[in-house]
Amino acid sequence: MTRQSNSQRGDTLIEVMFAFAIFALVAVSSLTIMNRGIATAQQSLEITLVRAQMDAQAEAIRYIHQAYIAAYQKGGPAPTGTAAEWIKMTSKATGKGADVASRFGQTNGTRCAVFSSQQKPFILNARMAKVESARPLLSPPANQSLPPFSQVVYRVDPATGLPSVTNAYGIWIEAIPSVNIQGTGFVDFHIRSCWSGAGSARPSTLGTIVRLYEPR
Repeated sequence: MTRQSNSQRGDTLIEVMFAFAIFALVAVSSLTIMNRGIATAQQSLEITLVRAQMDAQAEAIRYIHQAYIAAYQKGGPAPTGTAAEWIKMTSKATGKGADVASRFGQTNGTRCAVFSSQQKPFILNARMAKVESARPLLSPPANQSLPPFSQVVYRVDPATGLPSVTNAYGIWIEAIPSVNIQGTGFVDFHIRSCWSGAGSARPSTLGTIVRLYEPR
């Protein structure tokens, strides 16, 4: 009876551990890249949605401006209707006009910056082209959290059937009229947003400026 020799041998413990280490390294690297890609896609989506909200505010500002230009009469009666909203937005005496804009992009730790007493932030009901009396929120209400991106929340008033603003989260406007009192002046509308973005401990910020000229 002959004995057959077996030359096969199993993997050593070191080889098995080395294989597991390589697998773990590849798995962790893949998860990191995947998470980073998801965060980038989420951030891009948030910026797109916030930009749409800001564009709606800018279009409402331009609409009010056109109504004011059409109704303007030097030395004439005060404008009414949509044209009157321009005075509400820009007047330093009775409206939201301010001497200087707040420092955009400045954040307080993990929160958006708090307005000082010199700033007069406001928001527009873009669906009705009206200045809202509610102050924009940059910090969450009691026992609540902010939405995942800056937005204006609307509701339909059951009494009138018209849309009204429930809250404005992390989005606001600051109107800074020019100091020139002779001839044609202008107003810079700073439209700004601040929200807790995906994958970042600090808030994300986005802003633009709309300059519109007015007769004086």
